[in-house]
Amino acid sequence: MTARIFFKLIFAVLLIMVVALTAVDFLASEMAESAYVQGLTVEMQDKMKMLGVLGRQNILQLTNENVRAMAVAAGGRLTVIAPDGRVLLDSEAEPAKMENHGDRPEVRAALAGRLETAIRRSPTLGVNSLYVAGPVREGAARLALPLREVRSQVTEIRRKLLIYMALAFLPAILLAAFFARYFSARLGAIIDYASTLATGNFNTRLERVGNDELGTLGRQLNETGDKLRLMFEELQHEHVEMEKLERVRKDFVINVSHELRTPLASIQGYTETLLDGAIHDSDHNIRFLNIIRQNAERLGRLTADLLTLSRIELKSQRFQFASYYLNSLLQDCVDSLQPVADKKNISLDLHRGDPTREVFCDSEAVHQMMSNLLDNAIKYTPEGGHITVSTEELPDGMRVRVQDTGIGIPKEELPRLFERFYRVDKARSREMGGTGLGLAIVKHMAKAQGGEVGVESLPDQGSTFWFTLPAHDLGLGEEGAV
Repeated sequence: MTARIFFKLIFAVLLIMVVALTAVDFLASEMAESAYVQGLTVEMQDKMKMLGVLGRQNILQLTNENVRAMAVAAGGRLTVIAPDGRVLLDSEAEPAKMENHGDRPEVRAALAGRLETAIRRSPTLGVNSLYVAGPVREGAARLALPLREVRSQVTEIRRKLLIYMALAFLPAILLAAFFARYFSARLGAIIDYASTLATGNFNTRLERVGNDELGTLGRQLNETGDKLRLMFEELQHEHVEMEKLERVRKDFVINVSHELRTPLASIQGYTETLLDGAIHDSDHNIRFLNIIRQNAERLGRLTADLLTLSRIELKSQRFQFASYYLNSLLQDCVDSLQPVADKKNISLDLHRGDPTREVFCDSEAVHQMMSNLLDNAIKYTPEGGHITVSTEELPDGMRVRVQDTGIGIPKEELPRLFERFYRVDKARSREMGGTGLGLAIVKHMAKAQGGEVGVESLPDQGSTFWFTLPAHDLGLGEEGAV
């Protein structure tokens, strides 16, 4: 790639140089010929003026040898013409055999007393010649110089000019080759980098971009590569998230179907039993109706929890954030669950912290979180057990703990404990009326308020569930941070 660009640049430079050399040669040739002819014209005019000083009688007394000698001294062909146009003397031909020159423009001007110049084809020699004619006593004299001599001089000038220009172009060609190699290498690197980006490799970068136009292009390509890399990583992340969401959706549908099927099957079975005649059986009808009512309540709780979780995830759950004294919030939650704990002879205590500590949250959301945690603690704590609610100050908020003396949870079950419909003991959970969504709701509500959740537990040693709340406004909207 680099070699091809290099040869293209060199070819372009050489083509430009050839065109420039041709143009210079043409213009220089024209100028050299014009200047040379002009110089000869001036020189011949001066010589013609010197000939004009001679009288007609003196010229006519010259022999042919004298005329040829004067022509050689003048540097051209010398012709003497009478006033009637007849050729009297000529340095290269017999005057008697020459035609009348009275119609020649320069001759007419010379016979009229003026110095005149003309360029035309000589009928005697058959070549283009330069003519300079001037007056002499009772006639005219004319010097003629064939232009082939001018052409030979111009050709020699052109030859030397071309040699000098070629020598002058050698450093230019070497310099052009250097820059062509330099820029072709940079262009090749840019093209290779663009090809690398096209293959999907966005981790490489173009080095040594420079500060010129190619450097600007290189920097823009680097920025494009960085943006493409970020976009690709985002797409990969979104793809992974979509796959996770798809798995969650499938699991959710399966779990919901399973959770709904059990109470619906129970309601349908006992209803059919009652319709088949058991409604008149006083020993069983009331028990069957209580079972139907319990399963209907379970369906209601499951539906309510599903709606709550869906609103939070879709950001349609509206939160009303404000500052509250934490002790007051927790006391209300403990008081609402105290009767349930008393039925199982479980002590429920609140260890109150600093009464001035405030948290920025939604009071209804905190009440629902505490209700779910306390309800689970009461369910899985045996009679005579103990549940403690306590708080801990954090640099940017408060941590709330719900600790019980229940059956505990195996360590391998803890990472999935806050997933929807996940139960450690599925049979026992359904027996206790749980929907499997309580902890998932706690997690999502805590995150919606800018907090976190966690759990610590060991089998037969109880469990401690906790969540955090911010102390100040985090700038969350009414939909929360989910």
